[in-house]
Amino acid sequence: MIIERPLVINQPQIGKLIRELRLATGLTQEKFAVKLGVTYPTINRWENGHTKPSPLAMQKIEEMLKHRDLYGQNLNFQENK
Repeated sequence: MIIERPLVINQPQIGKLIRELRLATGLTQEKFAVKLGVTYPTINRWENGHTKPSPLAMQKIEEMLKHRDLYGQNLNFQENK
């Protein structure tokens, strides 16, 4: 998935973006949740497409992308199943 500025993503892609960002940072769902100030089940629900992040959470996710300079990069990770 190519990350573009400004961060505009439709619902089906948001879980994939979150999973790919988390994997790019090398964090578990638990540690990623702590960084965003949410719970582990929340990250799990986002990644599985059951719910979407709040506007505040999306702002934090965008800040993480900016901080890691991941805009314009292809984040393609295969899921480990």
